[in-house]
Amino acid sequence: MAATRQDLFERLEALGIETRTVEHPPTFTVAESRAVEKDLPGGHTKNLFLKCKKGRLWLVVALNDAVIDLKTLHKRLGSGRLSFGRAELLEEVLGVPPGSVTPFALMNDRTQRVQVVLDEAMMRCDPLNFHPLENTATTGIRRDDLLRFIRACGHEPIILPVSEAAAGRARAPAGGKAAAGGAG
Repeated sequence: MAATRQDLFERLEALGIETRTVEHPPTFTVAESRAVEKDLPGGHTKNLFLKCKKGRLWLVVALNDAVIDLKTLHKRLGSGRLSFGRAELLEEVLGVPPGSVTPFALMNDRTQRVQVVLDEAMMRCDPLNFHPLENTATTGIRRDDLLRFIRACGHEPIILPVSEAAAGRARAPAGGKAAAGGAG
């Protein structure tokens, strides 16, 4: 059974991690989440649930305005070609529906099927903001506490330059709809 928002907050409290949460109408895309940005300082994010051709699962987390080229990202990750994971797979593995994708959902991935990748540019922001397992709120967390939470869930995050800004390039995106993975 997937963890609830209350389970998440209890886990954060048990880890001694302080957060700040703002309630808002449901948001399903980065564009819809822009209204929340004024209420929470820090980096606002998007979260891409991806599956490679070889079956590996990835959660790529970046700033909401990051440009991520899905046609070349697999090379940076050392994986097969990537596509967005199906909604059914997302719910099976991370326990959240599309639009609620978040690194907090890693607490539902008890068998560590998902490799989490944090964009290097995002990791220069502090705090960072994500949905708390549902898209009707946004929770701010300190960057170092996010890393501690992810590790407490049994995952070792990879910090890589996956966005165009982090990779030092400024070309137009060649990939699909980056917001489809959900805003947070």
